[in-house]
Formats: sequence, structure tokens, C-alpha cells
Amino acid sequence: MTNLTICHSEAFDAEESSKPKTLRCTQSDKRDERIVLHVDMDAFFASVEQQTFPFLRGKPIGVCGDPDGRTVIAAASYEAKRRGVKTAMTIPEAKKLCPEIVLVSGNPAKYVDTSTRILAFYTTFTDLVEVFSIDEAFLDVTQTAHLFHGPEEIARSIKAHLKAQFGLTCSAGIAPNKLLAKLSGDMHKPDGLTIVRQSEVAALMESLPVQELCGIGPKTQEKLNRLGIKTCGELGRYPEKQLTGIFGINGTHLKRMGQGVDESPVLPYFHEPATKSMGHSFTLDKDTRDMAEIQRHLLQLSEQVGRRLRRDSFAGRTVSLVLRYADFSTFIKQHSLKSYIDDGLRIHQVGMKLFEELYQPPRLVRLLGISVSNLVRDLKQTTAFEDSRADSLFETVDMVNNKYGEFSVARARLQERTPGPRVISPSWRPGAPTPVGR
Repeated sequence: MTNLTICHSEAFDAEESSKPKTLRCTQSDKRDERIVLHVDMDAFFASVEQQTFPFLRGKPIGVCGDPDGRTVIAAASYEAKRRGVKTAMTIPEAKKLCPEIVLVSGNPAKYVDTSTRILAFYTTFTDLVEVFSIDEAFLDVTQTAHLFHGPEEIARSIKAHLKAQFGLTCSAGIAPNKLLAKLSGDMHKPDGLTIVRQSEVAALMESLPVQELCGIGPKTQEKLNRLGIKTCGELGRYPEKQLTGIFGINGTHLKRMGQGVDESPVLPYFHEPATKSMGHSFTLDKDTRDMAEIQRHLLQLSEQVGRRLRRDSFAGRTVSLVLRYADFSTFIKQHSLKSYIDDGLRIHQVGMKLFEELYQPPRLVRLLGISVSNLVRDLKQTTAFEDSRADSLFETVDMVNNKYGEFSVARARLQERTPGPRVISPSWRPGAPTPVGR
């Protein structure tokens, strides 16, 4: 591959032009190292809404499932973020921090369409585009960077295209692997461009707090801190045997992360691991202990899960229930069956048993969630699965609901169901129907 000129640029000024404030360039002495880009859209949902509705530009906005309901903030504009509003914050919390926040009902179809078109543009630079989330992606341009005058020029072309075609900004990171590309991409937001060379990794990791690495959450950070490990440099030098004694096989992975090592490949979305579970959750319009209402919500969620399973030809053996009380304390319980199921009613029956085991009357319930795991695919093609008459009925009902909308045909108990949520699940991938969750 051709020799690369690697440049370190400060964050772009979102209020000014798309040119970097300063550049410091040096010649790369590593011609064989991988080149991975991480591209992260800035406040994606909120920015899309601000481009759709110009009167929202420059205002603090929060995208949520239902502005009049009790959903949480799915995305906040940078105007709102500067006031302390964060993703997953409740509406009252957001309003307390930013009384003038404008709440906007999310539009999943719009975000999916925009994301799909953005991803299509990424593939003009490389076939190796991995979807990390609806607004993030990794690009491996090791073998193609020289065709576009280097990785930095690719990043600039992406930024310019997104601004011209969609009115959106993104932050990009360029590094020798996915771990460092993600890290560098998050360094200068919004509208930033940061490049990390292999020769700089050791110095970068030496003083970097461990929690800055993608994959190290609060619980892992707490355990590491108790060991006296606060920086990546300390993590990279810590005895591997002691780490594996505490974290198991993940101890080896953590040590390599502390050294800035990540050999995981950039895989296109169609190479991703098989689906492990399917589920839905729902925040009630108001806290309740009304068992009839709770049963109805749980049935609706179970039917949604059953339909998703059948749509993708899955069946599962393990049903899990999530129960959250009004004080936000959350409990999870699961039960494994002897046979595989994809019937919403059977999922609901198991879910209700789990609820009865978990529920502590007279506490008020805020959220319910149900999922099915231990999945197998295409079971009906190889076994005498369930009753053929029931299968035929499911196929007919699913066909009608696919054509006329979810729950066009539903059990009588769901005629007064709650309107569906409008927030995209992190499990979304291009080319698949848009899963939603509240």
C-alpha cells in the first residue's frame, strides 16, 4: 500500500466552516498497519428533526417516544446537551434542567431511511462497513485508502457529503483498530476529526482513564479501581493471571484493551452473529397496580414478541420478564421451557407466572418487558412443530397485520391496547424491518 500522511486535527467548529482549526502532520512510518475509521453522527435523531423542521434549529430539543407520555429522551440536540440533558433521562428531569426544551415525537422510518442512505455512501469507499448502531459505523479502508488520497481525505469527503446532502455533521476517528478508532472518534465532538497513529498508542493509553474505552462500563470500572487500576496504562501492565482470576477469560481481553490492542475485524452487518433474543418493553402511561391493566400490557408485549419470532422464523425456549417499579428499582426473572414456542399467548402465560413470582404488592409498576431467548431458526421445516391448524391461523393473522398494520387483527383483550412506541431499538440493522421499543 502507498505511504500515508497522517494528520492530527483538532475538533471542527460546528458554528463555522467544515475546515479544521489547526493541523499537525507527520509522515507515517507504518505502511502495513490497519486503517479503521469510526464515523458517529452528531445527535443524530435530533439533528434529523432540526433539518426537517428549520424552526427547531438552534433550539434545545429532545426526541422521545411520546411527548405527552412518560417515555425518556431518546436523543438530545447539542443545545439541550449543553444544559445537561442526556439520553435515557426522564421527561421531568430534562424539563427541570432545561425548561424551554422542545419535545419532538420520534420518527423511526425517517431515521432508518437517512441512516440507510448514509451507509450506502460509506460503501463507495470500502466493502468493509460494519454497523455499530443506527448512527455509528466502522470502515476498514486498509486496502482502499490509497485510491482516495488517504484515510483523512476519506473522512473529509464523508463529512462534506453528509453536510451537503443531509445538512448533518459527524465526528470521525482514524486509528489502527476498532477500539482506538471509536476512542478517537469520541475525542472531539461534535464535528470532529481525530487521527491516532500506532506509534502514539502507548503514550495515549498511559494516562487515559479506563472508563474512556468502549466496553468498560461502571461495574467493570469499579472492580478495576478496587485493584488500583485507574488508567489504561496501569491496566495494560497489570498481571494477566490476576485479571483472569477476577474477570475470567475477559481478563486477557481487558489487558489487551489497556494496551490499545484490538484484532477484531470490521465485518459488514450481514456477517454479524445470529440473533440471541427478541423482546419488547413498555413504560406505562402511569404507575399502576391494576392487575387487569398489567395483564393487558404484558399480553400486548408478548404478542409483539411472538410476531417478531414468527416473522424471522425463530422459536425460543427461555422467557424473561423485566419488572420496574415506580422508584426505578428493576428486577428480572426467567424460565426455560422443554419445548420451543413462538406463540404470543404462551409467552404471555409464562410471563404472567414470572410476574406473580416477582411482584411485591402493593408496589406500583412503571415498566414491563418480556423477551424470548435460546432461539432456533426454521424449526418448523425440520420437525413436527406445534399444531398445523394453529400455524395456519398464525400465518393468516400475520399476513393481515403485515398488510394493514400491527394489531389490525388481535385478541379481544387487546382491543383497548396502548399505541405502539416510536423509538428505534439498538438492534436495528439495514435491510431488516425496523424493530421498535419504548
